[in-house]
Amino acid sequence: MAGKLYIVPTPVGNMEDMTYRAVRILSEVDLILAEDTRTSSVLLHHYEIKARLQSHHKFNEHQSVSLIKERILSGMNVALISDAGTPGISDPGFLLVRTCAAEGIEIQTLPGATACIPAIVSSGLPCDKFCFEGFLPQKKGRQTHLRSLAEEHRTMVFYESPYRLVKTLDSLAEVFGPERECSVAREISKVHEQHSRGTLSEVADWYREHEPKGEIVIVVAGKPTRNRKNEEGDYEESEIKKEV
Repeated sequence: MAGKLYIVPTPVGNMEDMTYRAVRILSEVDLILAEDTRTSSVLLHHYEIKARLQSHHKFNEHQSVSLIKERILSGMNVALISDAGTPGISDPGFLLVRTCAAEGIEIQTLPGATACIPAIVSSGLPCDKFCFEGFLPQKKGRQTHLRSLAEEHRTMVFYESPYRLVKTLDSLAEVFGPERECSVAREISKVHEQHSRGTLSEVADWYREHEPKGEIVIVVAGKPTRNRKNEEGDYEESEIKKEV
């Protein structure tokens, strides 16, 4: 009888964000696939989880995915974790999930920590509809991709390195306009969590003066539309109170 593949989110910063179910599953499976075994060992030690650990990251997943599939088909229960958050969301995982799904292997994805949802909910920008863009291309295709989002009306969410944050905010301002509203979330769930809100130009200027550190999520308002109805029954462009 075939085993199962479990996709298990892990905390993006605060160890207390680990769920009871996640701890149980990781304690029960035959094998845990980890993006970085050194990082994951700290988490597993914290929760006294002693399951077998194996490296599974973007540099070896193409070579290892077939072997992992065969192990699951032979009866092993396997869990996939990343360094932080939900595997597959800007982390390795998609290839393994697709391969197992094609084989009819049961896949259970646990709900849990991810950086993009707290960032958009805390942004003060509309979160009833949004699009997740992950990391932008660093070089080739970057501007083309941004221009393709120029007419996007939904709130947009991006991941970014602190070293490229100001450059990215400037690029967003160039394409969307410097007055487009945004929020930058830094170090979500950690001791020094911070949210900087305002226009793209205001937030870029802020980080020019204050060097950003840690994990970064950028939330940008979509292109304003006139089909959002206000409480009085009139249609108007949505407005966001500036807050930096």
